[in-house]
Amino acid sequence: MTSTPGPGPADDPLALERQVCFALSVAARTVVSVYRPWLEPMGLTHPQYLVMLALWQHGPLALKDLSRLLQLDPGTLSPLVKRLEAAGYVRRDRDPRDERNLAIALTDTGRALRERAERIPAGIVASLGLPVEDLLALQRALTRVNAAAVDALARPLPEVAS
Repeated sequence: MTSTPGPGPADDPLALERQVCFALSVAARTVVSVYRPWLEPMGLTHPQYLVMLALWQHGPLALKDLSRLLQLDPGTLSPLVKRLEAAGYVRRDRDPRDERNLAIALTDTGRALRERAERIPAGIVASLGLPVEDLLALQRALTRVNAAAVDALARPLPEVAS
């Protein structure tokens, strides 16, 4: 059985290369792979690096606040924090304002790691070989896409023809 080619990619609404979801998925995996050689010597995975970035910027955070900031489910975040604690980068304490909540704080070792991490952004820019302005424009565009997706999820699904 031979298949008849459909419309060309420019005309086909289902062409793989026209899908925003495909481009985002591939870009995310590929760009995160560029971070790997920078993070591995520090003993960090990319998700752990994001936790550390949040803590370096905001200081101690309740687990629920860290979860909201990183847009990660607490069930996904908890194992990351436990591994960072085992590595000696963070500690988990009961929040003194509310004993029901965990507060995540940097240890001295975690704070000291920031100095090594400060080389990462410039290293990533150099590795990618793209102008910083292009990367900043992409970051702004992705922030808008994320906000639009959050808004879309809050609205009822539009009618789809069956």
